[in-house]
This record gives sequence, structure tokens and C-alpha cells, in this order.
Amino acid sequence: MLGDPAAARNNAEWCDIVCASHGLVGRFDADAWSVPRRSPPWYPDAVTLRPGVAAEAVLDRIDAGPGASVKDSFTDLDLRPYGFRVLFTARWIHRPPVAAPAPPSGAADGRPPLAPVTTPDRLAVWAAAHGGGELFRPALLGDPRVTVLAAWTAGGAVAGGAVLNRSGPVTGVSNVFASGADAADVWAAVHAARPGEPLVGYESGDDLTAAVRAGFTTGGPLRVWVRD
Repeated sequence: MLGDPAAARNNAEWCDIVCASHGLVGRFDADAWSVPRRSPPWYPDAVTLRPGVAAEAVLDRIDAGPGASVKDSFTDLDLRPYGFRVLFTARWIHRPPVAAPAPPSGAADGRPPLAPVTTPDRLAVWAAAHGGGELFRPALLGDPRVTVLAAWTAGGAVAGGAVLNRSGPVTGVSNVFASGADAADVWAAVHAARPGEPLVGYESGDDLTAAVRAGFTTGGPLRVWVRD
């Protein structure tokens, strides 16, 4: 099963948005998205946008030295001869638009409400709960394609959250986390916040399990290569 081109493009656009918030200018063409200098932590230097892209065509557009990383959206690159190893593998996920999303099977009663984060101060609280810290900069709040969502407790803490980014026909879901909430409930709350939009993303391990519990289905595989 091949990867999902729409999800790969959406994820590349999110990577581009994050890099732009750090002053890095990305490049898109039919093959891939990339940045010429090292991307922020947790983000790749390139994302392939179609199957069949040559390894050299990807590596020639980035700083391929130690610390370089490439998101292989269709698991058809072999970067081992260039000193890379597979950092992790995952699955693309999607959920079609529906009128009334059902609660996830086995989730705790009640779904944490998610509200947009609209101020830098609240973004800092959200980022601290997420664990990304200064990775998430206030410039994200000014981008009309991006919505940062948070579930706030009565005491002002963040119980969970996610980021949405709209590109073309789909909305990407990323950075989903739960702190004091069931992760599947957070995934379901994301869908409840945008029930009329097709949602895409990728996950692995327990995070993938939580997304599937919330009604997402799995697509093709992807993997991330890194050069130590």
C-alpha cells in the first residue's frame, strides 16, 4: 500500500509553516518539500511528495550532514548508503467528514472540549504542556491555515491539545497530546471540532491506537530517516 499524497502534501505544508516561524524558507516542487538549513527539532529537512523520487534528488537539496532527516512519505527511499538510518516508521491516517462523530470505543465518559489558542501567553502554556517549548512560536497564531487547540481545566491547566492545518481539500491533525485526559477522547474532540472536514495525519504506536479508537483509519506507511 502506497502512502497518501494529500496527507504528505499537508504534512509538508505544516513543516513549512513551522520552519517559516523560525526564519527558514522552504522550497516545494513536484518531488518534495525541503529547507536548505537544519530544520527545528522534531521536524524533517525534507518530505517526499510522490513515490519514486531518487535519493540523490532529495539529498542534493538539503544539508545532508550529521543531524539531517528526511520524511520518506512512501517508504521507497533507501538512504542507508548515504549514512542514514530509520528513526521511526508510522502510518498515514484519515477520517472522512461526518455530521455527528461517535464517541470512541472504550474511552472515558465525556470528551474534553477543545478551544482555539489565540494569545502568545496561552500558546506558551500549551507548548509547555505539549513538551515542545519554544518550538511553537507566536507567528503560528497569525497564520490563517493554522489552529492550535487546547482543552483547558478549571484551574487553567492544559488537559490535551492538537494542531490543525488546512491545505487544499484536507485538514491535517498533528501534535495531539493528552495530559490528564484519555488520548482517544482528545482525538474524538478534534474530529468534533471539525466534523465537516476530511482529516489526515500520521501516527504510530499507542498514538495510532488512540486515533483508531476515535474513528480514524490507517493508510499507507511512511518512515523518517536520520543521519547521526
